[in-house]
Amino acid sequence: MVDNSLQPSTLVHILIRLMHTEKSAPSKQPTQQFVLGIETSCDETGIAIYSDKGLIADTLYSQVELHAEYGGVVPELASRDHVRKILPLVRECLNEAKIQASDLTGIAYTKGPGLVGALLAGSSVARSLAYAWGIPSIGVHHMEGHLLAPMLEEDAPTFPFIALLVSGGHTQLIQVDAIGCYTLLGESLDDAAGEAFDKTAKLLGLDYPGGPALARCAEKGDPQRFTFPRPMTNRPGLDFSFSGLKTFALTTSQANTLNSQTRADISRAFEDAVVDTLLIKCRRALEQTGLSRLVIAGGVSANKQLRASLAELAKKQAVEVFCPRPSFCTDNGAMIAYAGYQRLMAGESDPLCVQAKPRWPLTNLNASLP
Repeated sequence: MVDNSLQPSTLVHILIRLMHTEKSAPSKQPTQQFVLGIETSCDETGIAIYSDKGLIADTLYSQVELHAEYGGVVPELASRDHVRKILPLVRECLNEAKIQASDLTGIAYTKGPGLVGALLAGSSVARSLAYAWGIPSIGVHHMEGHLLAPMLEEDAPTFPFIALLVSGGHTQLIQVDAIGCYTLLGESLDDAAGEAFDKTAKLLGLDYPGGPALARCAEKGDPQRFTFPRPMTNRPGLDFSFSGLKTFALTTSQANTLNSQTRADISRAFEDAVVDTLLIKCRRALEQTGLSRLVIAGGVSANKQLRASLAELAKKQAVEVFCPRPSFCTDNGAMIAYAGYQRLMAGESDPLCVQAKPRWPLTNLNASLP
């Protein structure tokens, strides 16, 4: 279990203990690669270990309850909670993997994009441990982690493919030719789909976190009562726009008595519009590129209606659709450990300085991997 009593002031002392006691233990498997992944881009502390044999440990602490009373993530609280949770979770992960710190051969951490304080919490610990233990470390792009999350499944996609990255901060269509070789095909010009879900849930008075709450509410909605527009689908291109749907939901709620059924009906109409829009753009991207494999990743990829619609697309158009398991759709350490493992094995590593990039285009990544 995570030690909830751990305070930020004890971080240095715990780091010292980890550096001098755990690293001194002899390695039992010196020839095997073990990469520790640390994810702290927002409000989840994810720690995992990926090895030559695959994912061998995965732990996660969510701050949902901490931020619920504020109706959204408070950056300073998120940073402090990461400081409290990272090292206890590292210990828990090592125990789950049944290895010692001395067995680790590399550390991967989320370098960006995300909340700068949260990113610095993870990168500071990662770089400190890597320096003390004499092993390389690599900063991983958060969205590359999401993009590669389906690689953790038994039925993993092969390159090339189209990736729909859909989360609270991003909605992008990317052509993926190899790890690190990404071409941006389209993106949201305003709100990301997940952001629109959260804002619409908040204006409807639904619980936090808003996206999952709206999806649950939509299950009780009448799909015939309201019809929302499908933005930017009547023009060419692969860009998105979701802010107008939020406004449409607001005006619809103001024009009707906002009881529980109306909330459900608006939620259903909103969800239908978002899912249809994503589906239309995905179909268009596949046709435009001539590819037949589609990966969907990011927090919104856990949405049941979106998954069902993509499954129908796969049947009708002979398209292969790949989704990570629901626990790997949201932020997690496993995807960071995997992405970091691939880059470390290719000989990449970061310099000693602590790095965080709150804004970092995915297309600016190093494409040197084979």
